[in-house]
Amino acid sequence: MASVRPIEGRAKPVAPAAVPAVLPKPVVAKAPPGKLVKPKPKVVAAPIVAVRPPATPKAAAQATLDGGWDRRLSRGLVSPESSIDLHGHTLATAHRVLDAGLADAVARGDRVLLLVTGRPPRADAERPYGRGAIRAAVGDWIAGSHHAERIAAVRGAHPRHGGAGALYIVLRRKRTL
Repeated sequence: MASVRPIEGRAKPVAPAAVPAVLPKPVVAKAPPGKLVKPKPKVVAAPIVAVRPPATPKAAAQATLDGGWDRRLSRGLVSPESSIDLHGHTLATAHRVLDAGLADAVARGDRVLLLVTGRPPRADAERPYGRGAIRAAVGDWIAGSHHAERIAAVRGAHPRHGGAGALYIVLRRKRTL
């Protein structure tokens, strides 16, 4: 901070107060014989340190695409090169189909993959808080996939591509050196 010059017309920043390296010795009160006196503890103020909260996984995942990609995806301007439909599958077969579909898309060099999982329940449904088992497991499957390092982002699909029942999986380009 010592080398920083303030902007013209503004006050110079104040350096944070330092904490003393050695705390003062506690004062012990002398009590008359037969009486016990407890020493009062000294309260030392801790320094105020600005701490940045750790990045949440969701925030880290959101930061993988630039604004142009997010804008085009949210407007439905990106058309997926391939799609994977998980309707009618059990959890085990859906996981295998997703893994095989990701492997095929990576091998073809696709950039955007559409993953159709099915819509979440309506708010007026019998269990509005519940989701389909496949939809709930997809995030873990993608994160634990062999191709996780090739996935740049996962975003909700535009209504023309399935809306709440589908996801875009944006794959990274293969780096050539």
